[in-house]
Amino acid sequence: MAEKEKVIVYSTSTCPYCDMAKTYLKENNIEYVDFDVAADHEKAKEMIIKSGQKGVPVLEIKGKIVVGFRPDEIQKALNSTPISRDSAINNVIFDPFDQ
Repeated sequence: MAEKEKVIVYSTSTCPYCDMAKTYLKENNIEYVDFDVAADHEKAKEMIIKSGQKGVPVLEIKGKIVVGFRPDEIQKALNSTPISRDSAINNVIFDPFDQ
């Protein structure tokens, strides 16, 4: 997977769902970059702008946003065609119970 295609994970060190998401990615040999939004306030702002909320984990995959640990949605996003940043807001996958 090219650098620009890596999955971005916004997480915190105390979030069990974040650990589950990162473990899922590792077990499936999916490269990712992890940002601890508790320690990096600029990345926290970026995550909120992209996802519209403050809960973690938030994953960005090919321009799509997946909120929470949702393996089915992660896989769906991985198998999809990349989207432009302009249309990304229409591709937020949100589960109100994953906060």
